Amino acid sequence: MSGFSASWLELREPYDRAARNASVIDAVSAALAHQPSVSIVDLACGTGSTFRALSPRIKARQTWRLADNDLSLLARTPESSPPDIHVATLPVDLNHDLEAALDGPADLVTTSALLDLVSDEWLERLAIEAAARRLPVYAGLTYDGRIEMTPKHSADAAVVDAVNRHQRTDKGFGPALGPDAARAAVARFEHVGYSVVHGDADWVFGPDDRTIQLETLSGWAAAAREIGGVGLPDVVDWLTRRRALVTAGRSAIRVGHVDFFARPTLTKPIGSR
Repeated sequence: MSGFSASWLELREPYDRAARNASVIDAVSAALAHQPSVSIVDLACGTGSTFRALSPRIKARQTWRLADNDLSLLARTPESSPPDIHVATLPVDLNHDLEAALDGPADLVTTSALLDLVSDEWLERLAIEAAARRLPVYAGLTYDGRIEMTPKHSADAAVVDAVNRHQRTDKGFGPALGPDAARAAVARFEHVGYSVVHGDADWVFGPDDRTIQLETLSGWAAAAREIGGVGLPDVVDWLTRRRALVTAGRSAIRVGHVDFFARPTLTKPIGSR
């Protein structure tokens, strides 16, 4: 899996938290409302942003297993928590050992900003393994390909197209679903007999959000240059003009994401076609 730096995860976390769809989180908390204790597995946990966003919304004793293959990120996950919450870390390669990560007591599987990085084959594995265990799944912040920038620039569409093509390259799980991930995930879980609640969870960067805008634009420019289709002079001009707008406090960006909560039902046998 392609790694993310702790500094990038720290920078984006407030925007992630603001973007999370409230109705989807309400559905998660309602599903667990009558349980005195819950066990939760968080896949690709990073530094624990899903834990920090979701744990206050669950009114039960909680045991979290935070799973990631990056030991430096696992070392930054919460070391202490309220007395009714227990946190353990699980170093695991989710590409090869997804099933091992899901083994053991669990009432909920969570993940954030992961599914657009995985292949269709891996997504199918997740849906099948979750369904076999009758596990509900909360997946937050799956990128869906929508990017809006204001003011507009003539190269915006070409850069966005390049970014979306780059999102489909191998991120460590095989060819990534990229912008198709949210739609594919909802369909996969519905196919194995789940009901799914989903909604937009867009990043919204205003004129004052300069640091994350600059980091995001630089990342998009690098992706566009790497994947090709936009000439280097055009990418440089686009990035230079975009940075100038950000510095002048004249730039705003919306990046489309989707949250969903998939819950098993009894209406369809697991594995049916």
